[in-house]
Amino acid sequence: MFPLHRLARAYTGIIKSSQVIKGFKLRFTSEDLLAAAALVHQIVPPTQQYPWPLLAKHVGCEVWVKHENHTPTGAFKVRGGVIYLSALKTREPNCKGVIAATTGNHGQSIALAAKSLNLPSIIVVPEGNNPEKNRAMVAQGSELIVHGQDFQEALEHAEDLAHEHHMHMVPSFDPDLVKGVASYALELFQNAGKLDSIYVPIGLGTGLCGLISVRNALNLKTELIGVQAEGAPSYALSFASKKPVSTNRIDTFAAGLATRIPDIHAVDIINQNAARVITVSDAEILRAQALLLRDTHNLSEPAGAAAYAGLLKERHLMSHKRVGIVLSGGNADIANVRAIAGIDLNSDDP
Repeated sequence: MFPLHRLARAYTGIIKSSQVIKGFKLRFTSEDLLAAAALVHQIVPPTQQYPWPLLAKHVGCEVWVKHENHTPTGAFKVRGGVIYLSALKTREPNCKGVIAATTGNHGQSIALAAKSLNLPSIIVVPEGNNPEKNRAMVAQGSELIVHGQDFQEALEHAEDLAHEHHMHMVPSFDPDLVKGVASYALELFQNAGKLDSIYVPIGLGTGLCGLISVRNALNLKTELIGVQAEGAPSYALSFASKKPVSTNRIDTFAAGLATRIPDIHAVDIINQNAARVITVSDAEILRAQALLLRDTHNLSEPAGAAAYAGLLKERHLMSHKRVGIVLSGGNADIANVRAIAGIDLNSDDP
């Protein structure tokens, strides 16, 4: 366990003026990181992290779950939205409003943060997007626009709208987003202590980059493993190739992992700081969702269960270790819940 005063000392001693992660400058100081966590906690209370014995029995190691499914939006990204829009409002007090593209959790983050700052918001989602996430964004006061076959097409349309309406386009990867998301990593290391490994899902990379920034700041040796869907492997391919690699199509039910074109800065950070990036099948993700629901009584969305799916796949490497998994979100739609309920786990009894 890392007390807050030790975190402060670690930041002061290791991040002198700004943190540079081999090629991409995250524009925040040690004081900025701690101040960002304090600001996040005004809107998002710290989430819990628990060791779950039944999950551990499946993999032969101690398993700590970081419950980002317990935030006000049901996912970790709200942390980044709070910091990004707070900084934007300070920098551009006359901002007319914001536009973002999303498959759901980033959009909910921006919708909630924009509402708290009295900023109009437009969220662009692809066709066939999770209807429950769509309703949640509208409930926060955002205008919802459906456009495109996937996230990339929605993103390009959002950029056109931002230019047309003179509104601020919110990116899906940015230093302020990483700075906000890093608050969950602070909480995890503070309460779970030294972990040998942490598995984290990768959509566009803010979650893993937030962990990297805190791990490095605390000078820990924890290995960080990114997890992607087999049908959306852009970051896994980029890690293997040591350069950004895009794909022409995606084929996964895990909308939060469905990225065709990776962020070049995120690729640089992940390639130089993560232990590896692995992929899991949709079937493996669905089974992990079912195990999480049965053994912890927590509902995860597909992307949220990817970390546990990755640990299950690599359990032969984790014997007797202390391992963390990031349950990044719990916004499963009804169709997904029905699919989870249909999984036969009789052969998975620990």
